[in-house]
Amino acid sequence: MSHELIERYAGLVVFLNVFGASLGLPLPVTPTLVTVGATLAVATGGLSAVLAHFAAPLGVAVLGGVAGDLVWYAGGKRYGERTLHAVCKLSLSRESCVKNTERFFGRWGVRVLVVARFVPGLSLVAVPLCGAMAIKLRSFILHDCLGVALWSAAGLAVGGLFASQIDLIFQHLSSLGGRTVGVAGIALAVYLLYRYGRRIALAKGLEKARITVDELHALLASQVRPLVFDIRSPERRALDPFVIPGAELTDERQWHEIVRRHGTNRTLVIYCSCPNEVSAAWMARRLHLAGVKLALPLAGGIGAWRLAGFELDRLRATNEATPVAQQGSFVTQ
Repeated sequence: MSHELIERYAGLVVFLNVFGASLGLPLPVTPTLVTVGATLAVATGGLSAVLAHFAAPLGVAVLGGVAGDLVWYAGGKRYGERTLHAVCKLSLSRESCVKNTERFFGRWGVRVLVVARFVPGLSLVAVPLCGAMAIKLRSFILHDCLGVALWSAAGLAVGGLFASQIDLIFQHLSSLGGRTVGVAGIALAVYLLYRYGRRIALAKGLEKARITVDELHALLASQVRPLVFDIRSPERRALDPFVIPGAELTDERQWHEIVRRHGTNRTLVIYCSCPNEVSAAWMARRLHLAGVKLALPLAGGIGAWRLAGFELDRLRATNEATPVAQQGSFVTQ
C-alpha cells in the first residue's frame, strides 16, 4: 500500500485493525500502528510536525479498541466462565491462557487493563475476566481507554521516531512488486498453521496420558483413593466455587511441595480450567520428573466431572495463601 493510500485511509485502517484484534482476530495491529506513524511523519516532514496528526488515528484506535473490548466484557459479565473458556481456546499461545491472566488480575484488579495490551495475549483474557468478576462498567471503560491510548500512542511514536528507516524499507518492498504481499500472506498462514499444529499435537499427546472422569470416580470409591488437586486460580474458584470431593487446592508451581508432603508412590490426579488440561499436564510432567510414578491430568477437568453428573463439594472457606498445607472446608452440594 502506498504512502498516499495509508495517509488517506489511516483512520479506517487503524480502527479496523484495533477493533478486529480486540475481538481476537490475528491481525498485525502493532505493525499497522508503526506504519501509520511512520507514514504520517514522512508526509508531514518529521515527528515534531506530525504530533498533531496523531490525534485522529489515536482517537479511532481508542474507539476501536474499547468497542471490541466491550463485546468481550459483556460476554464475560453474562456468561462468566463459559466466555473465559472460549477465549482460552482462541489463544494461540499456552502462556496466554486464562490461568496466567487470572494471576495478574488477582494482584492488580482492573488496573491490569492499563498494561494488558503490551503483553501478548493478556488483553484478550483480561477483558472478559473484568466482566466475569463484576467490575463496574465505568471503571472498566476508564482503565481500558487509558490502556488502549498508551499502547496506540507507543506504536505511533515508534513509527514516527524511525520514519526514515521504515520509509527505506517500504521503498525496497515497493521495488519487489506484488510478490511482497504474497510472501507476507504465505508467511502469516504458515505461522498460524504452525501454532495450531502445536496445539493439536499437544491435545493428541494428552490423550495418551490422562484419566477420564469415570475412571477417577471409580478410584475415589475404592479403598486406595488417589490424591486429587484443584489447580484453578482463586479467581476461577470464585466464579465456580465447587470442587471434586476431597480435592486439595494448590498451584501448579507448588509441585515440589506436593512431592515433599506426599512422596512419590501415590497416584495423583490434577485438574485445571484450561482447554486440553494444559496447566494440569504441565504439572503432571513436573511431578513425573520429580519421581512421582503416576500423575495424571483429568480429561475435561471439573467441567467434564459436572457434565457426568458426579457429586461436587461447595467451597465454604479456603486458605489461598497456603493451599497445599491446608485444605479448604467444604459443604456438600
